[in-house]
Amino acid sequence: MIPLKYPVLLVHGMTYRDDKRICYFGRIPKRLEAEGIRVFFGGTDSNGSVDDNAVFLADRISRIAEENNIEKFNVIAFSKGGLDARKAISGHGAAKYVASLTAMAVPHKGSETVDFFMKMPKWMMKAGCAVADLWFRIIGDKHPKTYEAIRAFTTEQANKFNDENPDDPGVYYQSYAFSFKTPFSDMMLFLPHLVVKHFDGENDGLVAPRSAEWGRFRGIVTGNSNRGVSHCDAVDLRRRHFTKKEGPGVSDITDLYVDVVRELAEAGY
Repeated sequence: MIPLKYPVLLVHGMTYRDDKRICYFGRIPKRLEAEGIRVFFGGTDSNGSVDDNAVFLADRISRIAEENNIEKFNVIAFSKGGLDARKAISGHGAAKYVASLTAMAVPHKGSETVDFFMKMPKWMMKAGCAVADLWFRIIGDKHPKTYEAIRAFTTEQANKFNDENPDDPGVYYQSYAFSFKTPFSDMMLFLPHLVVKHFDGENDGLVAPRSAEWGRFRGIVTGNSNRGVSHCDAVDLRRRHFTKKEGPGVSDITDLYVDVVRELAEAGY
C-alpha cells in the first residue's frame, strides 16, 4: 500500500467523458485503488472550452473536498485536461484544494500543427466543430465548444494562456511527455504522428514533448519495446500492457501511474 497523504483526482482530455462503464483512464484507477489510493474524477465536458471546464472543475473539486472531508488533492491531468486544471487552480480558487498537479502529455506551449490547420477558412472549421458539438451533447456534454477547445492549442493562445495563468506557489507542478519510437508505434495515430512530426518534431501522435514540458519536467516516457508510448497509450486506451519484455522503459502504463503516486507520497503529498 502506498501511504499517499492526499487522494488522486484524475482529469481527462478531449473526445470522451468520465464513465464508470468505459473509463477514460482504462485500468489505471483500479490499479491505483489496489495500492490503497482513493481516486476521484474531474467530470468535465469532453469538448468544453478551457474556461468553462475550469469553472466546473474548480467547483467540483471544492464540493468533493467538502463532502468527503478532504483537505487537498493530487491532481493528475491528461492532455487538454491539464490546461483545464491549471486554469481552475490559477483563476478559479482551486489552488487551496490542490497539493500537486501532474501533467501527462499536456500541450502547455501549443502546437504549430494546430496553427497550420487553424489557417483554414473559419467557416469550414466552425462548421465541422458544430457537427462535433452535436455528438458531444449526445454523450453528455453540457456546453461543448470544440472550436474554442481546439483554438486553445495554437501557439498564440498557449502563450497568452501561460502569461495569464502563472503557477500557484503553493502547488507542486510536474510533467511527463510521451513519444513514438517509429511511425508504426500506434497505427491509430500513424497519420497524425507524421503530420505533427512535420510541424512540431518528435511527438506521441498528437503532442510534442517540447510542448509538454511544464514545472518539473520528468522526461519523455517510452516503452521497453520498439513501439514507444503514444498519446492513446498514456491513458491505457487498449486496456493491456505493451509487452512482457523486461528492460528500460515502460511495459504497462499502469506501472507509470503507480510510480507517480509513490514518488508523490515520498515527497509528502
